[in-house]
Parts: sequence; structure tokens; C-alpha cells
Amino acid sequence: MATNENTPLLENVQTKAKTPLPQTQLGLVLFVLFTEPMSAQYIFPFINQLIRELGITGGDDRKIGYYAGIIESLFFVTQALTVLGWSRLSDYVGRKPILLVGLMGLSISNLCFGLSRTFWALVASRCIAGALNGNVGVMKSIIGEITDNTNMAQAFALIPIVFSAGASIAPLFGGGLAKPHDHWPELFSGSFWIQYPYFLPCLVSASFAGLSFFITALFLRESLPSKRHGKEPQPEIAQAGTPGDKEASPVPIRTLLKTYSVMIPIANYGILALVDIGFFALVPLFYATPVEIGGLGLSPFAIGMCMTAFGIGNGLFQMLITARAIDRFGERRVFCSAVLIFFPLIVMFPIMNWVIQVQKEVGPAIWVLIFAQLFLWAVVDMSFAVIFVFVTRASPNKNSLGTMNGLSQTTTSIARAMGPATFTSLFAFSKESNLLGGNLVYVVLLIVLCLLVFLSRRLPELEKDEQ
Repeated sequence: MATNENTPLLENVQTKAKTPLPQTQLGLVLFVLFTEPMSAQYIFPFINQLIRELGITGGDDRKIGYYAGIIESLFFVTQALTVLGWSRLSDYVGRKPILLVGLMGLSISNLCFGLSRTFWALVASRCIAGALNGNVGVMKSIIGEITDNTNMAQAFALIPIVFSAGASIAPLFGGGLAKPHDHWPELFSGSFWIQYPYFLPCLVSASFAGLSFFITALFLRESLPSKRHGKEPQPEIAQAGTPGDKEASPVPIRTLLKTYSVMIPIANYGILALVDIGFFALVPLFYATPVEIGGLGLSPFAIGMCMTAFGIGNGLFQMLITARAIDRFGERRVFCSAVLIFFPLIVMFPIMNWVIQVQKEVGPAIWVLIFAQLFLWAVVDMSFAVIFVFVTRASPNKNSLGTMNGLSQTTTSIARAMGPATFTSLFAFSKESNLLGGNLVYVVLLIVLCLLVFLSRRLPELEKDEQ
């Protein structure tokens, strides 16, 4: 199938009413998707304290940001090297086998992380997760295959909700179950829990990934059209796209890379991921950093509660607002507006530190600012549901969805690999060197955000926007 920069998005099916969502299969995919934040974000409440206790920084707390950023980035480094291969392979062998490999990788890596006592052991455990896990791109392909253009945005709008739910639970058990021998000595006595004080939250995360593995193996149906060819039709899977989709071959990667309509959504997704992961990495670091160095000096428990509150609030916001906003204003307008909210989000970092230095304590004003920052973050998260639609509808056919999502996930993995290490290290460097009053990291993040705003204006108007 020949493509060029004028190749249309997946053929739009003109219908007067939305196709009902395939609830059972979509629910299973979202359950598997829930494993991702459960396996990635539970470490944030205690990672800085773990680095300090292992003596990795040599007693210099200003260097914690360097090592935390490296550990947080390594998952995405290894994922960037392998995700396109996994996603491309899913276009040929099916989506389900790739998901199973990824879930097993997450379970093993989380167990290894909890048993790690050196910096390089922590590094190895995160690399296992990244190398074996290409699940996010594959799951987006499944959603694209079990929906059509009338309900695709509604389905993708559920992704941030699921991530928010995981983001609310993961920091809660990550911070709450850390050092169980201190909180519940009668249940967790013995030298093991003293030597491995963060193993319990790692075990919970690994167990959930294992549960997802068995649920996927037993109940999830294969969605790749070529692997369902000749079988009885599956009534819960909405058939969308052109009549020839099932028979079309995956479009070569080189052709996709030369297609303007393909690369613009992918570029937007990549820069969005860079800004978002940079911001996400800075939040717990800023909250944990002592006030005199430029942070808020919050405890791991308080940080966990803040992240949990954000997860719950973000989930409710996405559930109540995102789909309605897309239906009313269209994908492009929602995306362009949402990314602009990053500007006040970033500016609030130095403002909060200035306020706490004036007040000398974490008072009501700080909590109001934290609440405002987390609320605006939920507004920004609408952009992810929208960009998933742009990437999916840029695919030339359904059998190329794995490759499309692999390309986009590679781009975002590179961005997310660079983001934590770059911005947390830049945070530490800014504070050590007192550049721009210690605020250089925020200026750099604002510059990257300007590039995202520019790229967002290059997204096409989808047909639904014009109706």
C-alpha cells in the first residue's frame, strides 16, 4: 500500500450514532494497562530515601537527584531500544503473546528491585523491566483494533483514568508499605525486613503483575485481524477501518517515517512525554528536597498522600470531563489548550519555595498551592487521550497499528529516558551552582514546552472537528 504525506488517516466511518464500546475486552485491556503505573510509580515515594540509605551519594544529599534520575530513566532507555521490535513483532505474531512476555518481565524486575542493595543492582532490575516490556504500545494497538472512529476517543479517554487510578494506589502502597518493620514490628520482625526495608511494596507490585499475566492468558482475545482470520467473528470486537484492512500487510517502517501525517502526531507525543515525565520526576524530588536547598521538605508519607490525592482527583476529572470536552471542542482544540496549562504548572515550583521560605513552615498557603498545581496537572492530562487518537488514526491500516504505536512509544521512551535523568540532574546542578537563583531547570523545561506548543499547532483537523 503506497503512502505519502497526503495519505489520509484511517478511513472515517460515517455513522449517526456511536458504536457501543466492547466492554469486556476493553475492560481486560485496561486492567492490564493498570499494571504499568502499579509497576513504575510505586518507587517514587521512597526512591530518594533508598538512595540516601544505601550510601550511593557518599552523604551528599544534593546528589540524590542525579542517581534518582538515572534509576528512573533506565526503564525507558531499555524500552526505547526494544519497544519497536516488540510492537513490530505484534503485527505478525499477535498482540496477546507480547503482552504476556511484558507482564512476566514486570513481575521479575519488581522482585529484583526489592532485593537490590547496590546502585548497579537497582540499575539491572529497571533494565529488565524496560527490555521485556513493550506493553503500552501493544495495548494502544488493541484499543485501536476493537474500536472504530465513532468511539475511539471515548476509549482512549479511559487510558488517563486507568493511569490515574494506578498513580493513586502505587504511591500509597509504595510509601505506606516501606519499612514495614517500623510500622508493624509484630508482623515483620527479623533481619530480612531490616536488610530489605522496601521489599514489601516491590512484592505487592510484582504480585499484581503476575495476576495480570494469568488474567490475560485466560480471558483476553487476540485482536490482530490477521490472527483472527478464518475464525468465528467476535461479537464484542467492533470492526472498523476499510474493508481491506484485514488483508493489508504492515506498511514498511521506512515508508511511515517519510509520511508527514504520521510523524507530526508522533513528534507531538514525544515532546509531550518529555515535558510530562520531566515535570513528574521533579514533583517528588521538589517535594522531598529540604527547604534551604530549594524544595518543600515533605516526608515520604506526605509525598505519597499528595500523589495519591492527585491520582484520585485526576481519575475523576478524566472520567467526567475529557470525553465531553473532546465531543464539544474537538481533538485538536483540546490538545492545543491543554498543553498551554503546563506554563503555570512549572512556574509554581519557585513560587512555592519562596512562600515556604517566607512562612518558615508548611502552612495553609503551601497546601493551597500544592492543590492548585495538582489540579492543573489533571487538566494537562487530557492531552494524552487526544494524542492517542491522532497517532491511531494516522495509521495507514489496522495491521500497521503495532508498528505505529511502536514508533510513537519509541519516541516517548527516548523522551522519558532523557527526562528524569536530565531534569532531576539539572535540578541538582541548578541548586549546587545557584544558577538563576537555582531555577535554571524550570527555565529549560519552559523552553522545551514552547517547542511542544509550536508542534501542537501543526496537528491536522480531524473530520470530527469539522463537523
